[in-house]
Amino acid sequence: MTYLFTSESVSEGHPDKISDQISDSILDHFLAFDPNSKIAIETLVTTGQIIISGEVKSNAWININDISRNIVRKIGYSKNEYKFNADSCGIFTSIKEQSQDLLKGIIKDSIEQTGAGDQGIVFGYAVKETDNYMPIELEIANNLLKELATIRKEGVEMTYLRPDSKSQITLEHSSNYPYKPIHVHSVVISTQHNEFDTKEKMNNCLIKDIINILMPRFKKKYCSKNLRKLFTNKTRYYINSIGKFVIGGPNGDTGLTGRKIIVDTYGSRARHGGGAFSGKDPSKMDRSGAYEARHIAKNIVASGIANELLIQISYVAGISEPISIFVDTCGTSKVSNEFITKNIKENFDLRPYAIEKRLKLREPIYEETSAYGHMGKNPKKINKFFIDMKKRTIKKEVELFTWEKLDYLNIIKDIFNI
Repeated sequence: MTYLFTSESVSEGHPDKISDQISDSILDHFLAFDPNSKIAIETLVTTGQIIISGEVKSNAWININDISRNIVRKIGYSKNEYKFNADSCGIFTSIKEQSQDLLKGIIKDSIEQTGAGDQGIVFGYAVKETDNYMPIELEIANNLLKELATIRKEGVEMTYLRPDSKSQITLEHSSNYPYKPIHVHSVVISTQHNEFDTKEKMNNCLIKDIINILMPRFKKKYCSKNLRKLFTNKTRYYINSIGKFVIGGPNGDTGLTGRKIIVDTYGSRARHGGGAFSGKDPSKMDRSGAYEARHIAKNIVASGIANELLIQISYVAGISEPISIFVDTCGTSKVSNEFITKNIKENFDLRPYAIEKRLKLREPIYEETSAYGHMGKNPKKINKFFIDMKKRTIKKEVELFTWEKLDYLNIIKDIFNI
């Protein structure tokens, strides 16, 4: 027996993702100049307009207009015909200070006992299906759009591409244990483009270039030999299935921060607590708790204890310790779920301050998370530059995606005698 499962992704030029990237770049600039900043930034983009609101408590002064325009320009919205241009779009800001009632409830005499910034339910997930322990459908969907964006920015091939695009991948899986992907059932890609002379020319060009340019580049860069075998002559391709896609980006659809939470996590293969990530500093457990939950799940699956693991952690505003932890290994574990849960409680400090410190979450690391998923990327160190309102520039070396590090393997293997 087999079953079909589908995941989707959206590009950096999708309106919701523009909003996420602006919110996270603003957050990074505040944290670069004041690591203790408390930030909750929401962004809305629409035709010719960016609207930014939220709550901020910080000693830093940054130029939100310049930061927003730089993000939009980097994505590729730099032409007037897009009706959303980095150099000419209007920017409206409405930012106030964070609630003092909330701050007083969070801050404790001991920094180690700092309470959660709000109540929250978070999930982490890992599956032994890809090299980075992510669902395979989501990996394909994300990486296809990464390569499509690379082609667009190179400006050599497919020169008609515009920034907004979406993908959707359906895989056929075996329903018998051990579960495994069998076949890529369908590939769906919708991409914004320039005007064509005729509909027929548009259809022919898009289909031909996706099959003959994008797919070979994607397979060469992102696919192992085994993954390439999943694409067969039975794989169906749906390219711009609705037809013309010239009107796109914020001119075609209003974008909001936090509206792509399934794309940001596990492509609907795992549950979600409901809280978005972008624009939030790590005192918000929606974000930092979800990162630590992924960290735990990935290390446990990578250690060989289970082939799949879902973990839920719940927090209460102002309380440092989580009130519940739930683990489900979907019947793939060598030990009981209860035994895994007990050892998570004993070996992972899940208080907000401990998570921030362990994963280095008070660093300006968030813009890089805001497109093509927060989970499954490779940890790495990079240099970043930031400028404040007084034109002071600082350089910071930061470590990205620390929650993806397999730094607890030896501890877990020792606990479980592996």
